[in-house]
Amino acid sequence: MPAARAGTLAGAGAPGATDTSAVPGPAGASGPSAASAAAPWPADPGGTGARPPAGTPEGAYARMPRWLPRAVVLVLALVACFQLGSWAFHQLIGLLVNILIAFFLALAIEPAVARMAERGMRRGFATFVVFLGVFVFVAGFLALLGSMLAGQIVDMVESFPDYLDSVINSINTTFHTELSRLDIQDSMLHSDWLQKYVQNSASGVLDVSATVLGGLFKLLTIGLFSFYFAADGPRLRRALCSVLPPAKQAEVLRAWEIAVAKTGGYLYSRGLMALISGIAHYVLFAVLGIPYAPALAVWVGLVSQFIPTIGTYLAGALPMLIAFTVDPWYALYVLGFVVVYQQFENYVLQPKLTSKTVDIHPAVAFGSVIAGTALLGAVGALIAIPAVATLQAFLGAYVKRYELTRDADASTARRRPRSRVRLPGRR
Repeated sequence: MPAARAGTLAGAGAPGATDTSAVPGPAGASGPSAASAAAPWPADPGGTGARPPAGTPEGAYARMPRWLPRAVVLVLALVACFQLGSWAFHQLIGLLVNILIAFFLALAIEPAVARMAERGMRRGFATFVVFLGVFVFVAGFLALLGSMLAGQIVDMVESFPDYLDSVINSINTTFHTELSRLDIQDSMLHSDWLQKYVQNSASGVLDVSATVLGGLFKLLTIGLFSFYFAADGPRLRRALCSVLPPAKQAEVLRAWEIAVAKTGGYLYSRGLMALISGIAHYVLFAVLGIPYAPALAVWVGLVSQFIPTIGTYLAGALPMLIAFTVDPWYALYVLGFVVVYQQFENYVLQPKLTSKTVDIHPAVAFGSVIAGTALLGAVGALIAIPAVATLQAFLGAYVKRYELTRDADASTARRRPRSRVRLPGRR
């Protein structure tokens, strides 16, 4: 190695070696500028081996890397796919929510359909029988409630002049005025705000009709999807598991069974509490002599149980209003009974009925309802509790629990009264 290096150095200083500092440039000049012009060009970054034209300054020749166009195209494609997916999701959000509701309805009626199928009935026909029973019950309830409301509205309209006369007489007596019902009616009929209200109502008839038709279409969509999910439940599970590895198939089937059990249990427990609540309120309405007691009892039972958080107050408002038309004191009786029964249900009835079906802490249930309402509105409030119960039961199978140590057990146990310590030499 020293010999080779010496030979190299000797060759550099040999008479036949080329001195780059003395090579003339393009104009015949010599020196550093000519040496830089004749110096070897830096390696081509693109790897093509091409040299720039003569006289091109060093650094002006900088080629674009080969990966840069592909990266730009890939980024633009990803942004376009994201925008397209976001637009499609916002366009299909209504359909996705309907499918989610239909899925939970199918899970709710799955136990009844499976029990009928085990007895030899075809699964599609069993699903049809369950849907027919639900439809008859809902139609009968709506018809009974509609007739009650129509009768109450007619009675209120017929007795409205008498109420108005009594109010006007009390005002004239108290404030020494001379108001009359005819003058008030005439001033109201010729008022500007009433005419504008009638015009706006007439123009909003089409909007109301479109809303009603849209609601009917949503109900039809939810009914069809829930019927297909319930009738083809086993086939749907097989199709879903066929694209998963064996280990994932067991987890999917376990999650499906837990969802069916929790959703069906939630519906069973709520239906039983609605029945008990309806019977209790029917007894009160019958004793007070409030009209349409059966329909009001069914209303209170269903609304108070299947509308979380505010269902009790919505359910008690209608009976209080109708009881007020009979006797104002009856409205107070109904309010007191609703409050007392709600406390009895929260602390006595509900823990016993939901301990084996939907065992969720009240704070967790309340928080899930708020979160579901914030995400999906009323639909999220309805399906929040069974969804959280399913998730809690599914995650509970994968959470490893340990026995408490002696210190942890002592700190979490109830404190017992300390016994008096006797000192030695004292009695």
